[in-house]
Parts: sequence; C-alpha cells; structure tokens
Amino acid sequence: MGQTFAEQILSRAAGRTVSAGEMVVVDVDLVMMHDSLSPSIIETLHTELGAERVWDRDRVAVVIDHVAPAATVRQAEQQQQVRRWVAAQNITHLFDVGRGISHPVLIEEGLVQPGMLVVGSDSHSTGYGAVTAFGSGMGTTDIALALATGQTWLRVPETVRVQAQGRFQPGVSSKDLGLWATRTLRADGATYASVEWHGVPFMHWTDRMTLATLSIEVGAKAGMVAPAGLTHSVPEWLRVEDEAVYSRSIECDLSTLEPQVSVPHTVDNVFDLGDIGRIAVDVVYLGTCTNGHHADMVAAANILRGRRLAKGMRMIVVPASSESLAQAAADGTLNILLQAGATIGTPGCGACIGRHMGVLAPDEVCLFTGNRNFRGRMGSPRANIYLASPEVAAATAVTGYITHPGELAASS
Repeated sequence: MGQTFAEQILSRAAGRTVSAGEMVVVDVDLVMMHDSLSPSIIETLHTELGAERVWDRDRVAVVIDHVAPAATVRQAEQQQQVRRWVAAQNITHLFDVGRGISHPVLIEEGLVQPGMLVVGSDSHSTGYGAVTAFGSGMGTTDIALALATGQTWLRVPETVRVQAQGRFQPGVSSKDLGLWATRTLRADGATYASVEWHGVPFMHWTDRMTLATLSIEVGAKAGMVAPAGLTHSVPEWLRVEDEAVYSRSIECDLSTLEPQVSVPHTVDNVFDLGDIGRIAVDVVYLGTCTNGHHADMVAAANILRGRRLAKGMRMIVVPASSESLAQAAADGTLNILLQAGATIGTPGCGACIGRHMGVLAPDEVCLFTGNRNFRGRMGSPRANIYLASPEVAAATAVTGYITHPGELAASS
C-alpha cells in the first residue's frame, strides 16, 4: 500500500514504516522558536525539564519576528533575554529584527528542505510544507522537550487531498485556491490531518506557502504541497504514491475559480467576491507569511502602477522577509508601491497578531492578505477584517471598496 507525504516523512523520522493513526516518537530535524514564546520556552527547558543545554545548537533556529522591532519596554527586555540565551547556548541560527518571518526565512536560508520534520512555536509552522516538509506548530512544553531531546511524539495524521486542475484566470491566485479550500472543508474539516495540495507544479515555493499556511485554518496538523516543480532537491523516497489512502479528497478547477473573500469573523466564512456587495474599506494591509512575499508585492504593484490610493485609504505593506524587500527594491516594485501612496514596514509579522505596526481602531474595515480575521485579531474587537489576495488588495486600495481586479483592468 502506498504512503501519503505525512506517512513517508514520519516513517523516516521514526526509523520504521508507520501509518495513519499510530502513535510515534520521532526525531526532529529542526526546532524553531520566536520572540513571543521564547522566554516561556527557555524557562520550561531549564526549570521544569532541568536541561542545561539544547540537544543540538545547529538544529535550533531562533527568530525575532512577532514584535519586531520591539513596541514596548517589556518586549525589548524579553528580546534582550532571548539574545543573551542564544549567545550562552552558542546557537548557530539567530535571525534578528528585520530579517523577516520565520517560515519564509528558514526556507530562504536553506535550513528547511523537502522531507524534513520541523516543529515550531508558531501555529503557522505548517508553512514549511511549501517545500514538502512536515511542519507543525506546538506549544511551550512540547517545543522545550524537542529542544532538550531532539525528539517529539505525535499521532501519524490521516490525509486530506486537495486536487487542483487547470490554471488561474487573470486576477486569481494561490490565495483564492487556499480560501476556496477553507470554504469547502470548513474550519474543522481537516482536524489533526495532513492536507496535501496537488496539481500546482507551476507555483513558486512562496505561492505554495500560501496554501501550506492556510492548512492550519481547517484544523490541520501539517499542510504539504506536492514537490512537482520545486527547484529544491527532493529526496527520491519523497513522492506521490498511487495507492496512498486519503480520508477525503476535493477537487478545484482553477480556470473557473473566482476571487474569494473571507468575511468577518471566521476564516472559513468565504464567498465569491461578486456575492458580497460593495464594502467600503479603510485600510489595505499586504503582508504576513501567507502573502507578504516578493511575488505578492509584484502582483499588487502591477495593479497599482500609474495609480494612486483612493482618498482616505491607507495601504500598509510589510514584507515577509528582508530578501523579499531587497528584491522589491531592486526591480522597482517598491517604488511603484510608494508612488501609489503605500507605507512600507519592517519585514516581520507586523500587525497580524494586533500588537504593533498598524493595529485597527474600532469600526475600521481592513482588507488583509493574511490568514486570520478573528474578532480582535489585528486590534480592536470592533474592527472588521476581510481576507483576500494581493490582487484584490491592490484593486481595493485604488477604489476604496472590495474590488475584483478585473474591474480595474476593464477600465484601463
């Protein structure tokens, strides 16, 4: 019988063949921890577990990305504590303020490769599935245990398969496929499952990250895009196996897919853009690990070129990484965004968790390219957050209301 990606990767990590439903102890390839949870992880590691040092300093990555740069004295003190701990442990990989969000940064740095098992202190660690790695978010105690031992335990997940066919229409992109799947599966449709995405060999790994990060929004333990088309080196043992067993399969014809919009206050509350009516927007926010990459900024710039933001509109662009920012500066994308009236922030998580860099006031409406629109997620619980693609975000920034990109194309 064939194996799913989750079964293949966890079999390698367990040192034996495993199948869905089994409880396994596995060796991890990399542990990621970020600034927000690192102080509690460090405390648990040393005080509760009694471990003096991490198991392997070369296989730990510490990223300061959630509130970067620090917005309060308390946050500055915590980040100072983390830096001192990294130095004391002689940890090889520290990515400090401005390098960007952990998930794309670790792939850019080559620390995450196809077939690896990565655990992180962030729920969107499923994003490592962009390069067909098994990435999963875990809590403080589990991350501390992995730091101490190099191992973790879990149940081998069942797998939900998302099969795409065809190619996108103009103005439609990977975010729309991700939101469509969330709409179809619902928030609990893949609870503790692995979501496999097939039929998108044309996608760059950053577009695949959009799909992998949205996997957690249907409850997934991991989300992995099939490796076909990856420029990364894929091990021979990691492949699509015809007889693999899936708990559920859904299919999407990309050629008929319309822009999707997630309406407040749950991610799976998704509609075709044409069905939501005319919704005025105060701020457009382009960023996060889901859609803050260079290609996302280019997609927005292609629509904003020669145009200005609508009167009263604010547009905040926070690149996902310094590499994406540098690319956008080098090819003129950044200049187009600035000329249109956008504001550029420090690479990192930005206002995704509502702690700095563009939090929302009561009754404000935000069109966000991120991954969550829960009440209070980006600031005031009275604000309304709509999720959509970079293309929809740029069109909305021009008109002042949630807009199909094709509307601007037709008028130009």
